[in-house]
Amino acid sequence: MYIHWCLIQVPSFFQFYDLFAFWFILYSPSFMDLAHKLLFTALLIFAATIDGTQAAAMVSGAVFCDQCKDGQRSLFDYPLSGMKVTITCADGTGQVTMSRDETTNVFGNYVMRFDGTPDLSNCNAQVSGSGEGSNDCGATAGPAQKLRLMFRMFGMEIYGVDSLLSEPSQPMSFCPRSSNPVPAPIITPTRPPTPTFRLPPLPPLPPMPPLPFSEASACSHQYWTMPEYKCYWRVLNPETKVSLIFGPLAARRYGSDMTLWESLQGRGDPYKTLLREATTALLNSYNTLQFPYNSIGVVTRTNWALMGSTRGVLITALRFIRANSGSGRVTCKLTPCK
Repeated sequence: MYIHWCLIQVPSFFQFYDLFAFWFILYSPSFMDLAHKLLFTALLIFAATIDGTQAAAMVSGAVFCDQCKDGQRSLFDYPLSGMKVTITCADGTGQVTMSRDETTNVFGNYVMRFDGTPDLSNCNAQVSGSGEGSNDCGATAGPAQKLRLMFRMFGMEIYGVDSLLSEPSQPMSFCPRSSNPVPAPIITPTRPPTPTFRLPPLPPLPPMPPLPFSEASACSHQYWTMPEYKCYWRVLNPETKVSLIFGPLAARRYGSDMTLWESLQGRGDPYKTLLREATTALLNSYNTLQFPYNSIGVVTRTNWALMGSTRGVLITALRFIRANSGSGRVTCKLTPCK
C-alpha cells in the first residue's frame, strides 16, 4: 500500500515540504530505512517548537493512470499531471459540509492545505476531472479513497490518501490477460429436459511482446547531450527548468532559469557535478525500469545532498555516476533516432 502525506504548521516550514513530500509519495516502507524516518520526525518536532503555534493540516496524494483497468497500482501505471482532485467532507446525515479542488503537478501529486485543525475523518478524495497530462486516461475515474489521520502533534495534522486511479476507456493492448479463460456456464433447463451445453474454451492469447523500457540500460551524460539520442527525452523536456523538477532547494543553489539541458554541461564544481549526474540519473530512470533509482528517488537523494555538507554532495554525485555508468555490468542501450 502506498501512503501519501503532507502537513505544514507554519509558513517557514514550507521550505521543507517539497523535499519530504517526495519521500512518502510512491514509496513503500521497504525502500526507506529507519534513519530517514527518524530524521523526518525530528525535523517536524524541531519546526513545531521553534516556530509559532498556528495550526494547519494538509492532505497530499497522487493520481495514476490505471492502464490495464485492474483497479490497482501495477507495473504499467504512471502518474498523471493536470488531473483535478476533489476532497469532500460530509456530516452524519450525508450532507456535504466542505469541498475543495486541486490539480496534480508534473509528478502526479496534489496538495491541499486546511487552516486550523478540522476533522477530516469523514472526507473522501476522488478524481473529478482530467487535464492536459491525462491523454486518453481520463475516461473513467477510479473509486474515492478515504482520508486517514497519520500523525497529530502540536496542532499539526497529517492525512494520508491511497493512490487515486483514472482509467482509459479500454485496457491497453500490452496489458496481460488470462491464458485460461473461464468457460461459459452450463445451461440446464428443467422443462423440457434438454442436453447440457458447454461452450468450447477460447484459444490462449499469444505471449506479450517484450517491453522496450524493461531492458536494463545505463547511459552517461555524454549520451543524453548527443542530437541522435534526443528522441529518448520522452518524459522530460530539455528546456524544463531545474527548479521545477528538483524543487526550491535546487532553485536557491542553481537559480530559477537553468534548464535540464544546461545542467548536463556542469563540471569543475561538486554542486554542478551533482546536478549533472542527478539529471542523467533522472533520464535513465524514465528510460528503463531496471535503473537502480526511480525518478522520485533521484529527486529525494539530490535534495538530501543539497541540505548537507560538500562531502555529502560528492558522495551522492559519485553514487549517481556509478549508477549512470552501469556499475561495470550494464551498458547503454540507446540507438540513434530515426
